[in-house]
Amino acid sequence: MDKVQEEWSEKNKELKRLLAARTLELEKSLKDYQELQKQLLLQEKLASLGQLSAGIAHEIKNPINFINNFSELSIEYVEEIEEELQKLAQNDTLADIDNLLQDIKANLEKILQHGKRADGIVKSMLMHSRGGQGEFSPANINSLLQEFVNLAFHGMRAGKHPINVSFEWELDQNLGQVSLIAEDFSRVIVNLCNNAFDAMRAKLDLLANTDAKHDYQPRLLIKTKQKGNQLIAQIEDNGAGIPEPILNKILEPFFTTKKGKEGTGLGLSITHDIIKAHKGSLAIISQEGDFTRFEISLPLIPAKS
Repeated sequence: MDKVQEEWSEKNKELKRLLAARTLELEKSLKDYQELQKQLLLQEKLASLGQLSAGIAHEIKNPINFINNFSELSIEYVEEIEEELQKLAQNDTLADIDNLLQDIKANLEKILQHGKRADGIVKSMLMHSRGGQGEFSPANINSLLQEFVNLAFHGMRAGKHPINVSFEWELDQNLGQVSLIAEDFSRVIVNLCNNAFDAMRAKLDLLANTDAKHDYQPRLLIKTKQKGNQLIAQIEDNGAGIPEPILNKILEPFFTTKKGKEGTGLGLSITHDIIKAHKGSLAIISQEGDFTRFEISLPLIPAKS
C-alpha cells in the first residue's frame, strides 16, 4: 500500500511539474500574442499617419510649386526690364529705378531659395511616408543622409521640445553606391537622428537641474567612409549616452527607456530589421554621460571592371 501511495505521489508531483511548465508556456504565448496585437495596432496607426503626412505634403507641394515658378518668372521679368533700361539715356531717376529692381531681384532670389528648400523638405516627407513597397536601387548614401538628417531636424524643431543642434559633416565624397530601398532607409536615418535629439535633450535637462554652470552645446556628427567592400555611416551625438546594463537590450522589440507613452520600444528594433534586410549591420558604441555612436555597415555595389 505504501508503495502504491509513493507511486501516486511521484505521479502527482510529475503532473504538477508538467502543469506548471504548460502554464508558463501558455502565459508566454499569451504575452507574445498581446505584444503582437500591440505591434499590429501600432503599425496600423503608423500607416494611417504616413497616409495623412503624404496627403498634407501633396497639398503643400502645389502652392510651393507656384511660389517657385512665379519667383523664377519674376526674376526673368526683372532682368528684361534691366536690359531695356540700359538702352535709355542714363540719369538719376533711372539709377534709382535700377537700385529698386536690384532689391526686388534679391528678394525674389531669396523667396526662390527658401521655396526650393521647402520643396526639398516636402519631397523628403513624401518619400519617408511611403511604406515598404519600393525596390532596391543604387543610391548615394551621402545625399540620403543630408536629405533625411535635415528632415529629422526640421521635425524636431517643429515639435514640443525643440533644441538647438550644431552639425558636423565628414562625408567621403569618393564613396561608391549602395543598393537601397530609399523609402525604407529614410526611416533608419530619421529614427537614429530622433534618438540622438532625445539623448541631447535629456542631457540639457539634466544639466539644467544642477547648480553648476556649463557650456554644453548639442552636436551631431554625421560621417561616412569606406572600409574594404563595406560602406560605413556613423551618426554620433554628444548626449546623455546609454547606460552599459541596457546597451545590449535596446534593439529588442518593445524595450524602451522612455516614460509612459513617449516610446513604444519599436523604433530601434525596426531600424535594425531594415538594416538587416539591406544585408547590413548596426553597431552601437556609447559612454554614459558622454556620447552615443550608431554605426551602419552596408555592402557597396561592386565596381564594374
